[in-house]
Amino acid sequence: MFDSLGTRLQDVFKTLRGEFRLTPETIEAALREIRLALLEADVNFKVVKAFIDRVRDRAMDQQVLGSLSPSQQVVKIVRDEMVALFGDAEGGLQTTSKRPRVILLLGLQGAGKTTTAGKLGLWLAKQGRHPLLVSTDVKRPAAIQQLNVVARKASLRVHDPAGQMDPVTRARGAVAEAATLGFDAVIVDTAGRLHIDDELMTELVAIRDLTDPSDRLYVADAMTGQDAIKSAGEFNRRVGVTGVVLTKLDGDARGGAALSVVSVVGVPIAFAGSGERLEDLEPFHPERVVSRVLGMGDVLSLIERAEAAIDVQDAERLEEKIRANEFTLEDFRDQLKTIRKMGPIEQIMGMLPGMGQLKALAANKPDDKQITRIEAIINSMTPDERCKQHIINGSRRKRIAKGSGTSVEEVNRLLKQFVQMQKMLKSLGAMAGLAGGGKKARRQAVEMLRNRR
Repeated sequence: MFDSLGTRLQDVFKTLRGEFRLTPETIEAALREIRLALLEADVNFKVVKAFIDRVRDRAMDQQVLGSLSPSQQVVKIVRDEMVALFGDAEGGLQTTSKRPRVILLLGLQGAGKTTTAGKLGLWLAKQGRHPLLVSTDVKRPAAIQQLNVVARKASLRVHDPAGQMDPVTRARGAVAEAATLGFDAVIVDTAGRLHIDDELMTELVAIRDLTDPSDRLYVADAMTGQDAIKSAGEFNRRVGVTGVVLTKLDGDARGGAALSVVSVVGVPIAFAGSGERLEDLEPFHPERVVSRVLGMGDVLSLIERAEAAIDVQDAERLEEKIRANEFTLEDFRDQLKTIRKMGPIEQIMGMLPGMGQLKALAANKPDDKQITRIEAIINSMTPDERCKQHIINGSRRKRIAKGSGTSVEEVNRLLKQFVQMQKMLKSLGAMAGLAGGGKKARRQAVEMLRNRR
């Protein structure tokens, strides 16, 4: 979502790095470009004006202008002020002693409340909590059934009394069931409209007053831009919003809504939805998002995704295989599946420092389709071929290509790259063995160095 904004800002910083000393004129020129970039990204114009004024005040300081690295100082100022746009609050849910904890999802129709209910329930379950879901959207056709389907995919329980079509009664029943059966959280998926009306607000206020929710999260479709901000402000005025969930951050919208919501509405962003999978919801961390926008990567989020996707025992077995030089095509395929669990390849690359622009410049950008083709090629091999790739002759390559719907050239390329990978892993395994092999390994290393002389 922030690709175009990030590219524009990084171009401005490149220009500044080319200056040996910064002057008020060069800073003003840079601020002009930053202002245009933010406005084109659909950031609220009042937010942009306040942002530029704060950056100017700090950047024009004589200590910055006279420093040995003025461009780096300006980048730091822009980063700090962008983080400030999102507020100081950390993402996720606020602490509360209420049990069961009631989470009210608010928003207009089509923003993704029902899917977010399932994602949030799964996130809570991973935290060791026991959520119960309930839909109070009795007017939209199949809304209740949709929540049941989403909950079933996430292995979550739904409160759905047959024949009960009063929204307030359904919400009250869910809270009572949670208290009786020991569920410690209730997620209420409320009704939405194409626009805000008094009937909807009256219903939401009644549910709020009855359930006493700890969290009232406004679900905003990030692709609707400033309209999402206006609606969030109205919901906040009428019902009271404690946080925002931004959905569809993986889309190609300009992203200005995310940079405006905290300043305009005055509530923090609690969660961000970055994909269609139920796992694609994570607490919103302002400093990490800003680091991605400015091309600095987001290593912490990458590590968290890796920890969630990688099984410790599987990792230990893989390490033993690499040390013993027994890494096979089957192991390679399993690692590709693990990478896919972490999310789309483009997202993962965007979390690596300096990779944001590199992925945009690459002619053959790695994507999920390429991984699917590689998996298809490996799956078309026999178990023996996966373990002993050297037995794959010309006729076998033709069969593999035909079975995977690819070409012989693609099969040849995969096998060549895999052999190169094996050689690299073999050298890494040898180094690891020397590092952990004790006195005997160290003596062998000394002997190797003497022989080289």
